[in-house]
Amino acid sequence: MKLCDELREKISRMETQHEELEKSYDALLEENKVLKYKYDNLKMVKIISVKQDDFKAAKNRLSKLVREVDKCIALLNE
Repeated sequence: MKLCDELREKISRMETQHEELEKSYDALLEENKVLKYKYDNLKMVKIISVKQDDFKAAKNRLSKLVREVDKCIALLNE
């Protein structure tokens, strides 16, 4: 009987531990979802940022080319 009682207690402790682990697992799954969402947002911001930098660089190159063309026209007019 003593062995049976000990096994029942052990089973009860294991069931409690199992429930705690399931709660922890569910919490970690939820945290994982949130982190994935945040990561996807960061990737999107990075893509947009890179596109804006490319736009600025292209604008600067175009301005430089326009200045060079203006200089050439000025030289031709002399």
